[in-house]
Amino acid sequence: MNVSVIGAGLAGCEAAWQLARAGIAVSLFEMKPGSRSPAHVSDDFAELVCSNSLRSDELTNAVGLLKEELRVCGSLIMSSADANKVGAGGALAVDRAGFARTITEAIRSEPLINVIHGEVTTIPEGVVIIATGPLTSEGFTPALARLMPDSFLSFYDAAAPIVTAESINMETAFFASRYDKGDADYINCPMNRERYETFVDALIHAEEAEVHGFDDSGVFEGCMPVEVMARRGIDTLRHGPLKPMGIIDPRSGSDRWSYAIVQLRKDDSAGTLYNLVGFQTHLKFPEQKRVFSMIPGLENAEFVRYGVMHRNTYINAPKLLDRYYRLRTEPRIRFAGQISGVEGYVESTASGLLVALETARELQGVTPLNLPAETALGALAEYVSTSPAKDFQPMNINFGIMPGLSVKIRDKRAKNLEISKRSLNILREKLGK
Repeated sequence: MNVSVIGAGLAGCEAAWQLARAGIAVSLFEMKPGSRSPAHVSDDFAELVCSNSLRSDELTNAVGLLKEELRVCGSLIMSSADANKVGAGGALAVDRAGFARTITEAIRSEPLINVIHGEVTTIPEGVVIIATGPLTSEGFTPALARLMPDSFLSFYDAAAPIVTAESINMETAFFASRYDKGDADYINCPMNRERYETFVDALIHAEEAEVHGFDDSGVFEGCMPVEVMARRGIDTLRHGPLKPMGIIDPRSGSDRWSYAIVQLRKDDSAGTLYNLVGFQTHLKFPEQKRVFSMIPGLENAEFVRYGVMHRNTYINAPKLLDRYYRLRTEPRIRFAGQISGVEGYVESTASGLLVALETARELQGVTPLNLPAETALGALAEYVSTSPAKDFQPMNINFGIMPGLSVKIRDKRAKNLEISKRSLNILREKLGK
């Protein structure tokens, strides 16, 4: 009994790990180091390329619930994230290099997982989990196109720039977390109204890099380039990634907020690199240097990575997949990760975990888990398999795709916490834990 998993990103590694834990041999195909997508720089598996943040870790947030469900299920990705955590207030952020290295070592040391390097251009025989990610290689894309003609969709997202900590002017910038959550893990660059409006004007008129086939309307909302947001109106940024609410300069002796604030988050555990939060962009590199250096505190910033745009590909999942992420026309073929129509690192991990759990049970003749939509794992599976195919878009986990409670609770946080408790109780009962 052997399952082929194509792609050693977060979804593929999680799927391979869960299958091996169930006693099933896995052939894990990974094109690195011989070939790389435009967004990858390391030879390690499960490389994070968009952001170091895995978002909220609180049970009052749907992604916090999804992460806890993954922990309950014994997720390799979550145990590796927890082992490589860096400070980020109420969010889970990781040392990206350490995170990928931990996963790579675990996968390579698992005797039931055989890693096969090289680009796959045809779909293997037998049971296959395709987890090639949003940057599926040009060599493999034709095989998918033959499998499902006219069923591909694509969009673009963007990666934010990274600067060195020592180049940030801390006489202007300061450490603080929003509403004092966490341990003041973010570096904050405050702007008054004049500086903010000057910055927005420069951003709007900065020269963009040409991205083949790019269309602002095709960008996933959660990764919208900062210059695209700026074009929506003068106040869009300060009500979005530059919102000042809840951030107080500890040096001011005042509880007044700035007019706008740019936040930077650790990109490594040593705190030598910082990511500009929400500053995904497709500006030309010299323009990024010029415009982002206008941010107070970043006048002399050293950019170790500029923002880049990259193409994401996903399938029209509701048209093609069932609730087990299986291709309806050829059930031996399953999908996981962002190519399946989920959006985000945590969601990709979740799809990889669930497709592996259900695949293992199927191969072993065990009743499917059939996780209901009252769980975050089940809700994602239902979303990608039952949404209207005509208008299908990738989706982050949110409480809106989960059934409400039978009792009305006015307080939003209290309500969300009860939904999370319900979900975890159902999951543990299903797993016999």
